[in-house]
Amino acid sequence: MNIKKLVNNFKTKNPEGFLWSEINELLKNFSKINMGKFYDAMNGNTCMIGKDGIIHYHCDVELAIRCGIENRNFRLGEWD
Repeated sequence: MNIKKLVNNFKTKNPEGFLWSEINELLKNFSKINMGKFYDAMNGNTCMIGKDGIIHYHCDVELAIRCGIENRNFRLGEWD
């Protein structure tokens, strides 16, 4: 599965990124994901406030999914 392609092509309400409800829908594609590692990677990421709430950028969601699938923390070089 190409995670980058899946994340970047996932239909979101905002072109800038994901609302939490959209992230939860996207995560249904990953049955074997360490949610603790996913949430750790999402903690403190860059985001923006939109009219519908907090919007998380595609690259941050992709990284968090990778961390969750690979059961790891993000690496210093991956921090944006």
